[in-house]
Amino acid sequence: MAKNLDMCDIPRKTALSVLNTLSQKRHFHLDRTITDSVDNADLKLSNRDRKFLNALIFGVLRWRGNLDWIIRHHSRTRLEKINPEVLNILRLGLYQIFFLDRVPDSAAVNTSVEMAKLAAPHWVVKYVNAVLRNAIRNRGSLPFPCIEKNPAEALSISKSFPKWLIKRWIRRFGIEKCGKLCDSLNVIPPITVRCNTIKIQRNDLLTLLSLEAENVSPTLHSPDGLFFVRPNKAIHEFSVFQKGFFQVQDEAAQLVAYLLSPCPDEIVLDACAGLGGKTGHIAQLMKNTGQIIAVDQDRKKLTQLKEAMQRLGVDNVTTCLHDFKTPMEKFQSQGFDRILFDAPCSGLGVIRRNPDTKWELSSQNLNLYGKKQLNLLENISSLLKIGGIIVYVVCSFEPEENELVINDFLKRHMNFKIQHEFKNLPFDIRQFIDPDGFFRTSPHVRDMDGFFAACLKRTA
Repeated sequence: MAKNLDMCDIPRKTALSVLNTLSQKRHFHLDRTITDSVDNADLKLSNRDRKFLNALIFGVLRWRGNLDWIIRHHSRTRLEKINPEVLNILRLGLYQIFFLDRVPDSAAVNTSVEMAKLAAPHWVVKYVNAVLRNAIRNRGSLPFPCIEKNPAEALSISKSFPKWLIKRWIRRFGIEKCGKLCDSLNVIPPITVRCNTIKIQRNDLLTLLSLEAENVSPTLHSPDGLFFVRPNKAIHEFSVFQKGFFQVQDEAAQLVAYLLSPCPDEIVLDACAGLGGKTGHIAQLMKNTGQIIAVDQDRKKLTQLKEAMQRLGVDNVTTCLHDFKTPMEKFQSQGFDRILFDAPCSGLGVIRRNPDTKWELSSQNLNLYGKKQLNLLENISSLLKIGGIIVYVVCSFEPEENELVINDFLKRHMNFKIQHEFKNLPFDIRQFIDPDGFFRTSPHVRDMDGFFAACLKRTA
């Protein structure tokens, strides 16, 4: 085995390790798993190898359904009976064969076989070799389902999404729009960042980023955002990142803080603050004045949030550990002027950034998320001052997590109303607000992540 080890290059081995960890289904987060496997392991990768590693991990996760369908057609062993590590080796090999033009078929097969030698007995190694070579021979004659006869199955396989989700989207959007939505979620998005105007202006940051990446350009709607592709190193290695000149954040997420419209010297609650992407934006909109209480149930995330605020030069944020499953008595008496509730959700709106999400969900999950979101919203909203604003936001476009949560909440709380008018926003909000006053974005419409938000004002 020691002799074979050298033949399995580091990007492929590391990709296999990440996929194997995710296959254990113990609520591992994709980004954290990659960080643990690469950065925390002090794995020395060239920029080229890092890009190849990411292409393998995200490509296999993005196209897993399609790859598994190919495996079923070339394997006598049922998919659920294949050892998970062997299955991931097959997926990695097939992804290179069917999706990466620059990788020779022979290299994809040979490296997969060598990885199998490290994980399985010789007859399994032969099985891996046979499946991959049969797939190559039959590449042009695979009997894909006909979309006219069975649109759900055809789209599920060709677009690589769970059939339950495809059926759901066909009912809601129709076949054509469902296909476009899937395509947009399968596209690798550009890197989007938000300029930290506490330290630098967007035009100046654009000039500096142009030395580190290609095609740097302003976002179309957010006045603080920039797009770019093909960075010449990892983002956290950028000197402008280390100086706190920007945060990585999708354009849709940037627009959410503007819906909250925090003012200098107000007291703001950032509930479920996570790693602080929106916390930092709220701080810069408040011109680093007033007070922001950033709350999360994950102590490690709060530690990382503090580090991010220090890098950004933000000094008006205080962190607090709480899960909001019960009311937060600590701040009950003072009340907040504004609250951002970035609710835990399915994450279906950010599949293009987290493709593992689509394989971990079920329709039952959506109902469970909705119940949890309503409970948390009720506990958090009690902290809002009369006349204050709470923004409920999720990165999902599913009704169970969107309007159904808000409608149920409003039925129970007559002292809250949806805010329909938005003043002094630096972008045209009418493009994103539906007739009910709900904020919505979608990848297949404006190349943003899929977000839903509702602004609720407490009237009494």
